[in-house]
Amino acid sequence: MAAFRTRHLCSLAAALVLTVTAPTAVATAATATATATTDAAALREVLLVANNWDGTADVIRSTGDYAKIGRINVIPDKDQRMAEINADPIRWIAFMTIRNSVGEGHDQFVDDMYSTPDGTSVVISRPSFADVVSIDVATGAVNWRFPVSGYRSDHMAVSPDGKRVAVSASTSNTVHVLDIDTGRQLGSYATGDKPHENIFTKDGKYIWTMSIGEVNTALDAPWLDWTKGDRRITVVDATTYRPVKTIDMRQRLDAIGLSDHSDAVRPAVFSPDESKLYFQVSFFNGFFEYDIATDRITRTRTLPENPATSDDRTTFVNDSRHHGLSMRPDGSKLCVAGTMDDYATVVDRATLQEGPLVPVSKPYWATVSGDGKDCVVSESGSDQVTAIDFATGRKVVSVPVGDHPQRVRLGHVAADWTSPAG
Repeated sequence: MAAFRTRHLCSLAAALVLTVTAPTAVATAATATATATTDAAALREVLLVANNWDGTADVIRSTGDYAKIGRINVIPDKDQRMAEINADPIRWIAFMTIRNSVGEGHDQFVDDMYSTPDGTSVVISRPSFADVVSIDVATGAVNWRFPVSGYRSDHMAVSPDGKRVAVSASTSNTVHVLDIDTGRQLGSYATGDKPHENIFTKDGKYIWTMSIGEVNTALDAPWLDWTKGDRRITVVDATTYRPVKTIDMRQRLDAIGLSDHSDAVRPAVFSPDESKLYFQVSFFNGFFEYDIATDRITRTRTLPENPATSDDRTTFVNDSRHHGLSMRPDGSKLCVAGTMDDYATVVDRATLQEGPLVPVSKPYWATVSGDGKDCVVSESGSDQVTAIDFATGRKVVSVPVGDHPQRVRLGHVAADWTSPAG
């Protein structure tokens, strides 16, 4: 356009501009392309496995045999953090409460994690330390640390452009949104009780936060459900961090005659066009389909119970009977982690018919492989991750990881990356 206007001013000037600038423009474009190609070639796609009780993250191949590439210590500052906790009676009580409740007698050192877009760092939420840290994957050193409000950090989400990370501060009913490179807080917002799962919409404009309420009491009977607190989905503008919508699934469940079901929304996943939300709730062996435009639950799927699983709700870990949900990239299949029922299964999205029940031990999360062909579940009961073929519903392979794997996320490291020394 600039050259077009220049020709109207002076053909000679246009000729000079074209002569001088065209090679530069071509060179610039070529340089940018070469840089992008080099950057892409320099990175390796991986799966990051958060070993919660270990305080480590295993880095494994994102496809194929899912072989282990290396391991990262995500608590290199443990001595310093423990000294601070031991010096503060209130923090010590909170630390021990986490250990003896949601931690099932163990410390929770890594709940969720993502890599930065350039593959140089991983960002980790550490529940027992009530913080988020960035760790340099080459050196193993802490880049930055952000203490969350309250006493426990939980699930996270990264914006589609990879620049922001949202983390739930579960005991303060707050979500913090941080700059992923610096750890600087960009904003925060209030939620219902005990914010849990966070999801950015694919355009990056909104964040959906699910609040699960109190999951550590024995008041688990349906008639005591009201004691679990204020559970709702909070949808916020991802620029202003102001709420734009609140969704209480209690009303939607009651409308379809399921007043005995919990309204605590656990893991959830959007359909590719984001017209539907599929979600799990506390105590339920199954999931729901929610139509966003009509604001109603459109389908319910109850999945098989394991005969060996007790129906005593107080035996369900943190109130979750099924915890883990992912979707094949083309939207045709769902993958469900049947946590307390010790199986995972692939479900046809059109019919909601499940495939084979693949035996796995206390699966805690479900994600998608790098090539989109497999569902990958974390087996927290047997310290391994297992890949299941979306097409057949059959197990592909299991690989050992650290103690109590929970979140599994796709990420990147340098192509020649190896574990940090020490």
